[in-house]
Amino acid sequence: MSADPRVLLYAIERELKVLSWWESSPPSAEALASTEPFCLDTLSFPQWLQFVLIPRMQALIDAGSPLPTRISIYPMATESFRELAEDTRALEEAIARLDEALSGQPVSREA
Repeated sequence: MSADPRVLLYAIERELKVLSWWESSPPSAEALASTEPFCLDTLSFPQWLQFVLIPRMQALIDAGSPLPTRISIYPMATESFRELAEDTRALEEAIARLDEALSGQPVSREA
């Protein structure tokens, strides 16, 4: 399993596409300007992954900037996906691996 953030971001993108959650049109600028964590007042969690997390992380990588080390996306993912019918385990695992790669800490995965 790779700890390369680019590979991990691609894995999240791939799983969003597998689940048919990848959107062709971005949300409005107003929705993206939310100040709430994960933009949860204006975006679904999959939208936040696609339109906020992935582009921001990619921009940091492209600029050679330091990546965040205090990151904990996995708990939000498991909570967001808890009631869904879709099998989100592969997406949750990709998110857990990104958290681990950036924070350097193991993620406690739910059973």
